[in-house]
Amino acid sequence: MRTRSEISNLDKQIEQLMKCKPLTETEVKALCEKVREILSQEPNVVPVKKPVTVCGDIHGQFYDLLEIFEIGGKLPDTNYLFMGDYVDRGYHSVETVSLIFALKVRYKDRVTILRGNHENRDINKIYGFYDECFRKYGNENAWKHFTDVFFYLPLSALIDDQVFCLHGGLSPSIASIDEIRTLNRIQDVPRDGPMCDLLWSDPEENKAGWDVSPRGAGYTFGPDVTSKFLHDNKLKKVARAHQLVMDGYNQNHESRVVTIFSAPNYCYRCGNQAAIMEVDDNLEFNYLQYEPAQDRDEPHITRRVPNYFL
Repeated sequence: MRTRSEISNLDKQIEQLMKCKPLTETEVKALCEKVREILSQEPNVVPVKKPVTVCGDIHGQFYDLLEIFEIGGKLPDTNYLFMGDYVDRGYHSVETVSLIFALKVRYKDRVTILRGNHENRDINKIYGFYDECFRKYGNENAWKHFTDVFFYLPLSALIDDQVFCLHGGLSPSIASIDEIRTLNRIQDVPRDGPMCDLLWSDPEENKAGWDVSPRGAGYTFGPDVTSKFLHDNKLKKVARAHQLVMDGYNQNHESRVVTIFSAPNYCYRCGNQAAIMEVDDNLEFNYLQYEPAQDRDEPHITRRVPNYFL
């Protein structure tokens, strides 16, 4: 139980972060210790109650994160489930992940945060987060604090025991939800195996079964794989992130899989819409699409976008 003084201090930090002003290195260290303490008590498959609003990749696009709270509802009035990839690509990964961590500490029972493939040192040291931390703090200490927390992020969530949520996709090594519960997640994301697959795999619409992913990690899985997994685990749907989709969300496998992507105009030049998914008390799904936030202050930098999106 946090004291009034701790809550007041946390509220001041959230207010500061909402203005896209980063915390000090000392504050980052303390925040990371608090959120790690909370996450260490959470299982690999977090039970989530409805209603809840589900979000996909953010990728450091801070003002688009604020847009989510504008259209989806502010905390603590709205419950949120974030499916990973908070950092890299965008210009404000530090402020984005700091705000999400602070909101998790402040409203731990109303905010669920999962691990994405970019919440991994091997990836975010290359795709922007490390460099941003070094630029804003003058050293790598803040990056180390953040990435130490990433180890503890849960791998998946289960909404009302019926909607399975995760960053990537299914794994040929995992037949049941219970098998996910036994994985050791406190580590760097392995280059193969079930934990890797959960963060890297993608649905394939036109091919049955499993195939090696063109990403170089994880698999692609067909409609038959989804159908069997849902049937065997008594589930209704798989919700996941991880893939750029131009409308912000995309249904696959006869609407048994939905991809949610919450970074509009990804990399500030892809021209895509973004979306979030509302799950109501009746387990009905409502998709809210949105364009990039208008009051952004991103620098005018032309950045080459890779042909292949991690």
